[in-house]
Amino acid sequence: MLEGQKVIVVAPCLNEEAKIARVAERVRSACRRAADELLVVDDGSTDGSAAAAEARGATVLRLGRVMGVGAALRAGFRYAREKGYDVIAVMAGNDKDEPEEIPDLVGPIVRGEADFVQGSRFLKAQTFGDMPAYRRIATRLHPLLFSACVGRHVTESTNGFRAFRASLLDDPRIDLEQAWLDQYELEPYLYYKAITLGYRTAEVPCTKHYPPRRTGYTKMKPLTGWWSILRPLVLLRLGLRS
Repeated sequence: MLEGQKVIVVAPCLNEEAKIARVAERVRSACRRAADELLVVDDGSTDGSAAAAEARGATVLRLGRVMGVGAALRAGFRYAREKGYDVIAVMAGNDKDEPEEIPDLVGPIVRGEADFVQGSRFLKAQTFGDMPAYRRIATRLHPLLFSACVGRHVTESTNGFRAFRASLLDDPRIDLEQAWLDQYELEPYLYYKAITLGYRTAEVPCTKHYPPRRTGYTKMKPLTGWWSILRPLVLLRLGLRS
């Protein structure tokens, strides 16, 4: 426990055997002071991702088939609630995030200063490695659109490195069980709801790594993937979804 709060780290994973092994090894060290458990949600991997994570001390929740990152996170959140965790942290399963920064991410929550904390790569001077040009543009554009929709300035809205108080999921106005949230929509949806429903939110600086393209830096497709993360802004702002 961190200051009396039970903290779980949830990492969705799809065919990332080598990378999830590194994530599990690094989180195992960081978790001694930052979290109680690493839960890897295996979204239908056909390689050895699940076994690699388990061998390095992670709990693995196998979905059995590819359901989408939103569905994987939703399953992880259910597990966290069933196990009585107070704080849920989310990080990438492809080794883009720094587990050593988990204390910075969950700190404002366990200290009672925030209910939702977003990690922002743009609050920290860094290079992003082999990040493609279209993603550089999109990751800058999305926060501007997000800020306009929620009426509050944010510097980051697409980075999956974030944490929140698990009790947010008890709010009936936050409905993660909607089928349209199965892909990339779930994460901006939850952040949007946290802000517009009046929960205390904060940003903390964080590191984001983009490995060489030959190692595979993302599974998000340029057009459909980016529409997936933009769609919640459109639907919620227009009142077409709740």
